[in-house]
Amino acid sequence: MKQFSTKRSIQILAYVLKQYGLKHVVISPGSRNAPIAIHFSEDDFLCYSIIDERSAGFVAMGMAKSIKKPVALSCTSGSAAANYYPAIVEAFYQNIPLFIITADRPLDLVDRFDGQTIRQKDLYQQHSYGNFQMEEENPEQNYRVVKEAIETCIEKSGPVHLNIPLSEPLYEFVNELPKMSLEKTETSTSQDFEFPSRLTGIWNTSQRPLILLGTMDPSPELRLLLEQLVKNHSAVVLTEANSNQYHPKFFNHIDRYIFDFDEADFKKYAPDLLITVGQNVVSKKVKQFLRQSGVQNHWHVDPHWHPDTYFALTEKIKVSHEEFFIHLVKNVKLEPQAYYNLWDVRRGKKDALHEKATENLGYSDLSVFKELSENIPENYKIHVSNSSAIRYTQLFEFSKNHEVYCNRGTSGIDGCTSTAMGFAMMEEDPTVLITGDLAFFYDINGLWNKYIPPYTRIILINNGEGNIFKIIPGPSRANALDDFIATSHNRNASLLAKHFGFDYFEVARQDEFERTLQNFFKPSLKPKILEVNTKELDNARILKDYFKFLSQPS
Repeated sequence: MKQFSTKRSIQILAYVLKQYGLKHVVISPGSRNAPIAIHFSEDDFLCYSIIDERSAGFVAMGMAKSIKKPVALSCTSGSAAANYYPAIVEAFYQNIPLFIITADRPLDLVDRFDGQTIRQKDLYQQHSYGNFQMEEENPEQNYRVVKEAIETCIEKSGPVHLNIPLSEPLYEFVNELPKMSLEKTETSTSQDFEFPSRLTGIWNTSQRPLILLGTMDPSPELRLLLEQLVKNHSAVVLTEANSNQYHPKFFNHIDRYIFDFDEADFKKYAPDLLITVGQNVVSKKVKQFLRQSGVQNHWHVDPHWHPDTYFALTEKIKVSHEEFFIHLVKNVKLEPQAYYNLWDVRRGKKDALHEKATENLGYSDLSVFKELSENIPENYKIHVSNSSAIRYTQLFEFSKNHEVYCNRGTSGIDGCTSTAMGFAMMEEDPTVLITGDLAFFYDINGLWNKYIPPYTRIILINNGEGNIFKIIPGPSRANALDDFIATSHNRNASLLAKHFGFDYFEVARQDEFERTLQNFFKPSLKPKILEVNTKELDNARILKDYFKFLSQPS
């Protein structure tokens, strides 16, 4: 026999969300949200129990990133709600639709030292696209509130917060729900975009057009459109691994080509037209280059965000990437430019040096990423943690045959594992997470998840510290480097793997790594962790030597 909550506000909430097609709900345990958990689990939603709210937020984000539809989160009141914040911030800057449902104490108990009661209304106001509150005794108002909240979540493709004060008793049920009806608003995704004639004029008179792709989801249509811009050398297209756009004529390894730019190179390779597409880029060097290049025309194309990243923004083009380039290709002249050849010559030299530098690498973080780029099966989708892992990924051909994802909204290490596991839960194809040790151990509860598919793989590169701080300039001069910045440690994942039900393998030599990798992706009854131990190696020096080799005259 079904058990539905007697709370009218919860009945309305569930009904409206179902009408708008929201099916997936990540629930963390608690008393105040128990009526929501019980009702949703009985009312044909697909519910997932994730205990740690901080992890749950990122799990839901990974799920939403996979299915490209809103996923709901439900937690109890107080600090539980506050623990969602890191994931909400990341989802806000990535435009991932999360529908956050926080149960609350009655409003008259706020600031009266009642248990798990905080100032919860508008808690995420700085990083959400809408903040709404239901009332226990106002059905008509609640219909309108929930309807507006879910429509905002869909339209803005980002996090929306719905706070629900619930008074006791909490555990009263009915076996049948009352009849309800709702006029659903159809959200339109069609866009009436007309390519401005002034943009046509700017393109046609530009001799150095450069297109920089940031973080974005895969799009075969976009790739075909961009191909038309490079096949006759009409523009330079710079991409990163998590741009998810690969073509031999795109410049797919930005840092490989520009890491040693000096002031003269900033001028020599500067564009006269910059078109940026999508969201955040990983490369700090490309930001430095473009901020100092004196760009006169900068267009940013994205349905949501239009930041003036390079202090030169002249056009905010709020349209899908595909729609913009459909119109651009139709309206502009696509003529060969010497600017492409300038970049292509540099690429040829740097690629040749890269091949030499990596031909006979000794065992190190650098060699591990080279092997992974060549040996991860093509059907795997790749998640990469932040810090040094995503930077190593940029140097090799991961994006040629794979989709690559990384949390570059705020670029933190928190939640990388949880996001990947949430993504894996929704995918038919298998997922592999490539992660550094600090990111992995920081998000241990990302493994506290009974829904992880057995074909999921985690490759943990454990160099015993936050090695990024020995790579980037500055921190290496600090006396506190080892203890408080790089935070050296002697942890490994063997007991964690056993605790969470993963098969576990550890390697500490190149031959062990290559041999283990041959079987690591074969089918198994459990997900697997491969820990690659590089603690005894001077990985920072090896990477610096690699870049030093690339900077030699050729």
